[in-house]
Amino acid sequence: MMLLLAVSFAFSACAQKQHKTQKKETTIMNTLPDIKKDSSQWNKLTAAEARVIEDKGTEYPGTGELLANNKKGTYICRRCNAPLYRSDSKFDGHCGWPSFDDEIPGAVKRLPDPDGERTEIECANCGAHLGHVFLGEGFTAKNTRHCVNSISMQFIPDAE
Repeated sequence: MMLLLAVSFAFSACAQKQHKTQKKETTIMNTLPDIKKDSSQWNKLTAAEARVIEDKGTEYPGTGELLANNKKGTYICRRCNAPLYRSDSKFDGHCGWPSFDDEIPGAVKRLPDPDGERTEIECANCGAHLGHVFLGEGFTAKNTRHCVNSISMQFIPDAE
């Protein structure tokens, strides 16, 4: 009887935790702008944004507006608003660009870079150039560094 009571309590505690997580994720998603899947609806880009996002350029290291951002929230694609990264995966990679050790599942596409040395990362929704991903550097437990141009993203703070 005691075993049955203990198992029942454990399941109810897990169910409560899952409910809180689902509610938090729903709240976060409700604060983000709509994802623009159709290219005719994508956000208008400045010349500097287009140079990086469309022409696969790079902003100068240390100049990006999101490099020192330490607020809680979501980083979204500047062109189509698709969520890319959560703030809890951001870390200081000492490289001059925002660094993340994990993306939102399904948000980022990895492609061999034309230089044959690196792996390019793009928004999985619209193909916007984000930067490059590096593996095996040891900066975090996930051993991954997404080196992302600030200009390729917008930051949406969590609702309080």
